[in-house]
Amino acid sequence: MNLSLTVASFTLCTGLVGFIAWWRTRGMDNASSQDYFLAGRKLPWIQVAGALLLTNLSTEQLIGLNGAASIHGAVVMAWEVVPVFALIAMAWYFLPRYWSGNITTVPQFLEQRFDATSRRIMGIVFIVAIALNILPFVLYSGGVAMSTIFHVHTQLGISERASFQLMAWSIGVIGTCYVLFGGMKAVALSDTLYGAGLLACGLLIPVLALYKLGDGDFFAGLTRVLHHQAAKVDPVGGPRSNVPFDTLFTGMLFINLFYWCTNQMIVQRSFGAKSFAEAQKGILATAGLKLLGPFFLVIPGIIAAEMFGPAAIGNGDLAYSLLVDAVLPPYLVGLFAAVFLGSVISAFNGGLHSVSTMFSVDLYRGWLRPGASDHEMVRAGKVFSVAIVVVSILTSSLLGGSSEGIFTMMKQVMSAFKLPLLAVVLVGMLSRKVPAWAANCSMILGVLTSIMLNCLWGDGFLGFRLNVSSTHIHWLHLAALNTLLLCGFMLVVGKVAPVSPATTVSLRAGVAPVPVVDLTPWSGLRVASTTVGVAAVVLYFALWRLAHSG
Repeated sequence: MNLSLTVASFTLCTGLVGFIAWWRTRGMDNASSQDYFLAGRKLPWIQVAGALLLTNLSTEQLIGLNGAASIHGAVVMAWEVVPVFALIAMAWYFLPRYWSGNITTVPQFLEQRFDATSRRIMGIVFIVAIALNILPFVLYSGGVAMSTIFHVHTQLGISERASFQLMAWSIGVIGTCYVLFGGMKAVALSDTLYGAGLLACGLLIPVLALYKLGDGDFFAGLTRVLHHQAAKVDPVGGPRSNVPFDTLFTGMLFINLFYWCTNQMIVQRSFGAKSFAEAQKGILATAGLKLLGPFFLVIPGIIAAEMFGPAAIGNGDLAYSLLVDAVLPPYLVGLFAAVFLGSVISAFNGGLHSVSTMFSVDLYRGWLRPGASDHEMVRAGKVFSVAIVVVSILTSSLLGGSSEGIFTMMKQVMSAFKLPLLAVVLVGMLSRKVPAWAANCSMILGVLTSIMLNCLWGDGFLGFRLNVSSTHIHWLHLAALNTLLLCGFMLVVGKVAPVSPATTVSLRAGVAPVPVVDLTPWSGLRVASTTVGVAAVVLYFALWRLAHSG
């Protein structure tokens, strides 16, 4: 590897993106909470799409999902295709209800529907989940990738553990700088630039890998994969697979509805759009881009299984790193390093910015210091961000070693903490009769019931399982069951002991009046929704046919 060329191209690309982000945001007054947290509500649809995609797409996807594919095959592409339908639901159903409330955070929606306690509980759960579940996984997977692909430990003459810690701190510091000094506008702009580069580089890797497998013949490489890995190319999973096909309609759907429709670190990007129609356009553009995901988040993992075998890739977490290291020309290593690191930073600062927003809006001004000025809110969010970075870096050092790989472990933890929040938001939109106490109990007890269900009938939770039953239910089915039980509990309470009209009027009186918002929809919404929905089904069918063609 030509180190000087790699360093030069890496520095040039990273510096250029940073300079553009600074130049385009240098005149913004980030002392204003709307400018800092929502980019002044001026984002065009392409930046909304870029921010949505890059906040979602990082090394926990590139490393984790490709690693899962190397072991379990294309069944894991459900994590990239089912989101299409969740994004359609976001554009049609969730977004109008958020925008009509003129909110900055999802917890604010719960205050408008239930009470201030609901807002605080949701804000705290979100912050804890992002700090302990999302950000550490981003840092861990980024450290693994940078250490493996770019040989940081050998180039610097340090241990692998030391190189991982160095990369984790570097990612944390750079991401924090974007959040502290640039606000959401800088985050969204850098996401768009890095997103374009990541798509190009990501799609290039499987092409180069198939050429290498076929000794210079792309189609020979493809034929070899289809011949030897046909079972892994099949996207329809059986009952004992990592993602059984029937789970696409239960837990897989619920998790994606949470992630794309109620997850603050995702939906906040759409809140920053310059109009309701632009937000819908950006969301549907993201749905279309997600359909490219299997080609660089799943297929490379299957190719790695053919190229290296299970002994080399272990639990799968090394699959993508080994593949990139084997096929990427030296003159592209620096560019790929910059784009790769950019994707990590984008996901990291996306989560960090959401934590900063929820702490400032929902907890600081909404609870701890109700009379705080915009300047005080922004300052409090920045200080809190630094504390969260330290916690996330320390937590990331505890990860690794799961037999299922980091991606599945991350999703299991997310379902326990966050699907109860989805249940409360759904019920809040469906019924006005459910009292606040029922929603508040569901957000807290829902985490415990999720863990209990997995310990009793699933694979356990973080390695702990109660061996009291021989019955086994897939964790995705259990995630859906827990969500439905919580929804049923709240709706029954709303039927038996509904909230009184007087209480509803009192609650509304305590919430600031909501200004009228223009909800004129995007004219192409129906056509775009139909197109991406049909394309998702066709993609599944095409891969299934390809797997069974021989």
